[in-house]
Formats: sequence, C-alpha cells, structure tokens
Amino acid sequence: MNAPPAFESFLLFEGEKKISITKDTKVPNACLFTLNKEDHTLGNIIRAQLLKDPQVLFAGYKVPHPLEHKIVIRVQTTPDYSPQVTHTHLTTAHRKRLRTPSLTSSASSLCWRNASESPSRTSRKG
Repeated sequence: MNAPPAFESFLLFEGEKKISITKDTKVPNACLFTLNKEDHTLGNIIRAQLLKDPQVLFAGYKVPHPLEHKIVIRVQTTPDYSPQVTHTHLTTAHRKRLRTPSLTSSASSLCWRNASESPSRTSRKG
C-alpha cells in the first residue's frame, strides 16, 4: 500500500511544531493557522467556534491532502481585532468548557438524595 504508517497520523516528529501561524498577505486582517497531526474533526469544531465570535468575519479550514495529517485554518477579523487574538480566546474558552466536575459532584448527581425520592415499585395504584 502507498498509505503512510499509522503512527504518522498522531506523533509529532522531532522539530515539528503542533501549530504554526502565518499572516495572510492577500487579505487584510487575516491569518493562517496550520495544525499538524489533526483532521476534519478538530477543523470543523474550531471553525464553528470562531464563527460564533462577532468580530470574526470569515473562518474556514481545509485539509491540503488526504494523506497529510494537517489542517489549515484561515481567519479574517474586523480591523480592530487581531486574528492572533482569536486563537488565544478560543483556547481559553475551550479550556473552561472542557473542565470536568469533580468525581464527588458527578457521582452525587447520579445518586438519589434520600430514599423518599426513589420510586416505589410495590405501591402501584391502578
């Protein structure tokens, strides 16, 4: 087969960066973010989140080639807002959303608080 080895889809090689940022010279207030070892899953999530920001005019992504495990995200913002700042805001917003509650709080929400709240199977009125 001509397919690359499976480990190349998620391991960064020595000297390879996870993300690189370049300024787009064709469009004002635009930037290109290249994320290595990622695919459509993350690209679509990032694009959708960027479009929720009212100061983002355009957000899109592409996978340059199906056998290359990287995505290129293009972001254009309003003149008073830097495209690089969108990266920082997106990162901090996702960190807040991905925080998981402690084990005790999630476990307590699954348990009945007291026995009177649990449904009784024997007392059926018909």
